[in-house]
Amino acid sequence: MKNISVIGLGSMGFGIAQSLIRSGYNVYGQDKNTVQQKKLIEEGGLDAEVPFGDLDAVIIVVLNEAQTRDIIFGEEGIADKLKKHTLVIVCTTVSPNFAKEMATACENKELLYLDAPISGGSIKSSQGKLSYMVSGSNNALIAAKPILDSTSETVFEFGEVVGSGSAMKAVNQMLAGVHIAAMAEAITFGITQGIEPEKFLEVISKCAGSSWMLENRAPHIIDGDYSPKSSINIWPKDLGIVLDIAKNSNFSAPITSAALQQFIAASGSGFGHEDDAAVAKIYARNAGIELPKSS
Repeated sequence: MKNISVIGLGSMGFGIAQSLIRSGYNVYGQDKNTVQQKKLIEEGGLDAEVPFGDLDAVIIVVLNEAQTRDIIFGEEGIADKLKKHTLVIVCTTVSPNFAKEMATACENKELLYLDAPISGGSIKSSQGKLSYMVSGSNNALIAAKPILDSTSETVFEFGEVVGSGSAMKAVNQMLAGVHIAAMAEAITFGITQGIEPEKFLEVISKCAGSSWMLENRAPHIIDGDYSPKSSINIWPKDLGIVLDIAKNSNFSAPITSAALQQFIAASGSGFGHEDDAAVAKIYARNAGIELPKSS
């Protein structure tokens, strides 16, 4: 492994690229946002036309299934540009069935495919401390190991049945989305009872009602800072995938459905590109209360 392309330089993809550069790889960053590409070049990324035929691996970290499919098999797709046995690592949150479809299509092109959704947030991504949930052939996993070691602190393996990693990510996203919505509901409920947001976080972070998402996102509300670390618009997509999987499995997920409606309301109210903690604005508006302003 020497030459790697990271496609999708959002907060997670950019962090992965940074970690690979620190580990000595030749990293070609690709993103529709040329500002992100220029930032990566400043960090040591390569400023050149991507030599697809010389790549050893491509890591895809984009928003959704449609973008992932287009990148691999669209009109300008990479599948026909890569040499045989190039590793394609898909970190996008997708459904298990989509992962299986992409793996089969890549196998037909003699490419290695690894289903590798990620968790950890932008900070852990930039530190090379992500968690991966991976599934794929033994050959794909062996090929990916140096990359995973350079960008993660934990790799959870789910065997050779492609899509198992994405199924696990769906479970994680179910909890993460519900926890963010629950945090927003609780902090705004507290405000209606005269509890200052700062005191809410001080107390709940030491009590049984806490969660990682609460401790991570509540400070955004307290600071009135909704610059997107993870945006509202991610959740209608991710929780939509969760509910599609649940529907196909005849599984009822009413709490997830309720959380999804709050994120849809936030997106529809113009907060889609703000930090996902901005879902609290829906609760605040409905309750007729003011959230803290940025200083």
